[in-house]
Amino acid sequence: MRKAERLLGATAMPEGLGYSLKRRLLGPPLVNEELGEQRLSKRLALGVLAPDGISSSAYGTEEILIELLKGGLAVTAFTLILPLTGVVLFVMALVVLSYREVVSVYTRAGGSYVVARENFGPRVAQVAAVALLIDYVVTVAVQVAAGTAAVASAVPTIDNHTTITLISIGIVILMCYGNLRGIREAGRVFAVPTYLFTTSVTIMIVVGLVREALGTLGRYPYPVAGQFTHAPADSRLIAFAMVFVLLKAFANGGSSLTGIEAVSNAVSAFKPPEGINARRVLVTEGVILGSLVAGISWLAHLTHAAPYGSGVPTVLSQEAREVFGHSIFGNGLWILVQAATALILYTGGNTSFNGFPFLASFVAEDAFLPRWLTKRGHRLVFSNGIVVLAVLSCVLLAATHAEVNNLVPFYAIGVFTAFTMAGFGMAKYHYRVRESAWRRRLVINFSAGVTSMIVVLIFVVVKFTEGAWLVVILFAVGVPALIRLNREYRMEADVLERIGSRVRRPEPPTYARRTVYVFVDDCDLATFAALRYARSLRPTTLRAVHFVIDSAQADTLRQTWVRANTGVVLDFIDCPDRRLARAAAELVDAEAELPGVGVTAILPRRSYSPLLGRLLHDRTADKIAGVVSRIPHAAATIVPFDVRSRLETLHERQAKAAAEQKPGTEAGRQAAGSEPPSADQPTSPARPGDAAKPGDAGKPGDAAKPGDAGKPERPARQPGHAAGLGHPARQPGHAAEPAHPARQPGHAAEPGSAEQPGRAAEPGRAQQPGRATEPGSAEQPATALAGDAIAAAADHAAATADAYDRPVPSPGVNPISSLTRPGRATVEGRIYAVEIRPVERNTVLAAEIADSTGQLTALFYGRSHIPGLDCGARIRFRGPVGIQDGVPVMINPAYELLAHGSANPPGATGQEGKPRRDRRSPGKDRRNPGNQT
Repeated sequence: MRKAERLLGATAMPEGLGYSLKRRLLGPPLVNEELGEQRLSKRLALGVLAPDGISSSAYGTEEILIELLKGGLAVTAFTLILPLTGVVLFVMALVVLSYREVVSVYTRAGGSYVVARENFGPRVAQVAAVALLIDYVVTVAVQVAAGTAAVASAVPTIDNHTTITLISIGIVILMCYGNLRGIREAGRVFAVPTYLFTTSVTIMIVVGLVREALGTLGRYPYPVAGQFTHAPADSRLIAFAMVFVLLKAFANGGSSLTGIEAVSNAVSAFKPPEGINARRVLVTEGVILGSLVAGISWLAHLTHAAPYGSGVPTVLSQEAREVFGHSIFGNGLWILVQAATALILYTGGNTSFNGFPFLASFVAEDAFLPRWLTKRGHRLVFSNGIVVLAVLSCVLLAATHAEVNNLVPFYAIGVFTAFTMAGFGMAKYHYRVRESAWRRRLVINFSAGVTSMIVVLIFVVVKFTEGAWLVVILFAVGVPALIRLNREYRMEADVLERIGSRVRRPEPPTYARRTVYVFVDDCDLATFAALRYARSLRPTTLRAVHFVIDSAQADTLRQTWVRANTGVVLDFIDCPDRRLARAAAELVDAEAELPGVGVTAILPRRSYSPLLGRLLHDRTADKIAGVVSRIPHAAATIVPFDVRSRLETLHERQAKAAAEQKPGTEAGRQAAGSEPPSADQPTSPARPGDAAKPGDAGKPGDAAKPGDAGKPERPARQPGHAAGLGHPARQPGHAAEPAHPARQPGHAAEPGSAEQPGRAAEPGRAQQPGRATEPGSAEQPATALAGDAIAAAADHAAATADAYDRPVPSPGVNPISSLTRPGRATVEGRIYAVEIRPVERNTVLAAEIADSTGQLTALFYGRSHIPGLDCGARIRFRGPVGIQDGVPVMINPAYELLAHGSANPPGATGQEGKPRRDRRSPGKDRRNPGNQT
């Protein structure tokens, strides 16, 4: 291990720009050993976990007054605030008692989600999951917006919607940045705002009660410009309107209960005994919250502090101003209250940056959310969850202009849905377990569940048009989406477990032959890197494949490939519908269906910069790999090629070579013209023929000896095998197995090869052409087949013409399927594959055609390109036919290009029509039957 570390350190691999920027912004990475958990005492836990709940008292009373004043109740609203606050406190007491049972039983973090999962199953628990996730997102928005409103109350210059919104979004971004750096809430500094706010507001309430007892507490006039007001309802509708207004006010007041569940989400962080300590902290939080809400509502009743339409100044700010007065000491206390309010609200919003990522990780571990939410980031925090929460909160703040009243409809539905799930889940737990005093506990939890459900229904009805409809849609879409995601994960897990749980483990596949295809789009460094990797696999068959979409590009690639001399066969396969992934899949599938054959598809992928690469390139390699990987006995491998780094390396080598030159010397001139080959550039494989001396081509020993073509131990010398048609089941579009270059025949002994006139065939070689025809095959024409066989083949052709547009044979033309014996024939079809085979220092051009009955291969020795002989072209061949493994093969046949859709049948006497001028005349050496026309 130490040796590996030294080696890694010695390489000094440069870090990427993204990681360097992350390290500079977030600091050095934390290792897993630093992931510790600080246990909280009761006092510290109250300060750390209570801000979310206690801070809601800062805006709970104000939200009740808004609905009462908007309902036209005017001054009566300051009287009705008291009974409505009493109802809210009753619901709060039920919820606290219900969660008191939760933290006693479930001491693991998770809150209502864990309760619902353990008692109703994981699917029903997703209702609680969606509710809590919505709650956390809206909590950040509400707390930050309320905190910014408190700041604007003390600093009137920022009192406008745009400024408040921008400040709120900026605060959320700062919270996100701080949490990405790994800020821990379990610190004493986070407990300060809780105790500061509680103390300052308690002082305000006490001073207000004393001044009210002394009769010195003032009262604000109502209404004034900017405050909420509305005309009274019609007398005939006053009863209905009153009930509706009271319901809306109660629903708004429910926002005071938000945050109570924070303790249940962090029970495991308490010091032992966790359950007892959590219960005490929860009850203490409830008492503090209830006292503050009651006191603020009582002061609002006394001072007539009314909310403004802009949200500034807040009701709490008005109360503090009236209670403390305008003296220097009073101004100081007023500023203290505003500062403490802003701090606790911001701290309460920051609480969600701890709760949301942890809850998301719990749900993701249960396979109901994407797995990337379970990963800890650079500073051992759930970075993905933090970023998601920040983005959603900023969007919500921008959409609602950071107004608390606009956010409340989104708020309480999620909160009270979680309360409902926790209440009913604990009721079921008590009924199932029946521990001591279970009936009393069941009544408490069931009552809390029913009450919370009623509040949810009230919210949905009275706040539907104000934004509650969006939350309803989120529930309707979110819960089924999480269940559907879980189903996908379970299907994947079932497949893997089914394979791994077999009594007898499957044996590793052993293939007699391994075919490797390298899909080629261009002849460049990326292609050569893929070829180098393909050779390292030591395949039985290696060939490059190019799917022809653009004929001009294919022609350019053909010329470049010949010049590059890669030593690998290049097939050109027609792809008329431009569906590259499907064409690749058909090619691989046809080869993989053969018994004992394993296929590997190599795809070079050029990697560019992350942003521009996504915009400029369609990542075709990934699409093809995805399709090929589904085929049995086949695998796809992507060979990435970093264009930018390779070019930088190449330029450095060129600069280094130029610097080492000696100007004015012969060596310098040679160095300038012969740069050392790059590791990415191809090198031709060493072959015996490469070192031949001048004159070797004319030596008789270079030509094949008489009878060699007929030896059965050299199957690679058979044209049918060289063309890859040794398997009758092979379909058009399937590239065949290439022969080894050292075993390819015919390049030196075939007449008609203008490039090597000195290497003519020896006497007697034409009489033993075992590569294409059997001796005496010229006297056995293929047209001697029975007439009924030809008729049957023609009928079959008309019935089986497929979507590839394999043409039906014209009258007088032999169907390919009828060529079952050597002889002479005339065939026509469409070219579906063209390949160039290197044979030492020469080439063989193989063209595979198909009609509606079968396929045939034509071999042209000594040729690398024939004008018009391209994929998709219609062509007619005539000449001798040989049979190899039941597949017909022609060597150097005469050919005639046909116009698209043209039949151009031969004459009635059986003689071929007049050939075109570009028709090939393969030479005058009549001793080789393969050249007879």
